[in-house]
Amino acid sequence: VQLQASGGGLVQAGDSLRLSCTTSRRTSSNNGMGWFRQAPGKEREFVAAISWRPGGTYYADSVKGRFTISRDIAKNTVYLQMNSLKPEDTAVYYCAVARSSAAPTNADGYQYWGQGTLVTVSS
Repeated sequence: VQLQASGGGLVQAGDSLRLSCTTSRRTSSNNGMGWFRQAPGKEREFVAAISWRPGGTYYADSVKGRFTISRDIAKNTVYLQMNSLKPEDTAVYYCAVARSSAAPTNADGYQYWGQGTLVTVSS
């Protein structure tokens, strides 16, 4: 399974970005998917996750109300809409496919990872 993340870039504080992550096959259609991020010098942290069943979304407190995760199962794609971006959102963002239909908030719950896309938010 290959995951291709895209949509990162350099933006100013307050701007929006939408990240996309497409998987290579339909394995992800029955699995939860998530987004994590890693800032320079910091550990990878959970951002958002979505379960296979509709409505099951989870967010880190730091992004709740600003970020929205969604998925298009037909396109094997998960999205992360990021609004009101802050400089502290600067990081490499990784998408991942969960080991089950659930949407875990810890990295151990994921089996496949994308290569990451860089998001830089200037003040």
